[in-house]
Amino acid sequence: MAKTDTKGEPARSSRAPRKTTSTAASRPPRRAPSAKTETPYHHGALREALLQAAERVLERDGLAGLTLRAVAREAGVSHAAPTHHFGDLTGLLSELAAVGFRQFNAAMASSCNAATTPLERALARPKAYVAYAQAHPGMYGIMFRTERLDYSRPSLHEAAEASFAGLANAIGMMRQEQISGDALTLNQGAAIARAWSMVHGFTTLLLDGRLKDILERLPEGTTAERLLEAMLTAPITTKFPV
Repeated sequence: MAKTDTKGEPARSSRAPRKTTSTAASRPPRRAPSAKTETPYHHGALREALLQAAERVLERDGLAGLTLRAVAREAGVSHAAPTHHFGDLTGLLSELAAVGFRQFNAAMASSCNAATTPLERALARPKAYVAYAQAHPGMYGIMFRTERLDYSRPSLHEAAEASFAGLANAIGMMRQEQISGDALTLNQGAAIARAWSMVHGFTTLLLDGRLKDILERLPEGTTAERLLEAMLTAPITTKFPV
């Protein structure tokens, strides 16, 4: 029996009527798309994208920060992608070093082609060598970290051999003789090692900031490039201090 008020009328319920909701309103709100989503790549382009991402990580964070997961994050792809394409970190570093050697070789070839005099041609390759290292210190560093690389990988082996062949040809032109990369005379080997040691050593000291003291003592405005030119054009003496 329904309750009545003092006037004999049915009592009204104190509960507010239920509001009907639409089906769409009852659904949970859609999540906003993640800010970092995996980037789609066409077939064959992912490997190149990973190498480009690895180069960015290397130049920004150094070798210590270059991991397979870091490269995947940089490229915006799954963590399994670098492993699929390169196997492990050594494989990735080796392929990255091959890219570096190809860039390195192209920079030196371009510089030599632009030279117009014998002296310019003689200085073009070492200048380009140093300039590449200054512009890409991370890549330059990994190219010569033999203990971290796998030279059995064809791409790295071929790129490194092309770099040596370019150096041997340059020395051969200076000596006005043909130098074979497969067999060297002692004098040819000494000339190649001397030139490489000088430029590579200079580059390493420059990148490490160890030439700063010398440059500060030179006439105002003397650049590292000018110092390198003076080293390369100075006559070689056979007398050594004892």
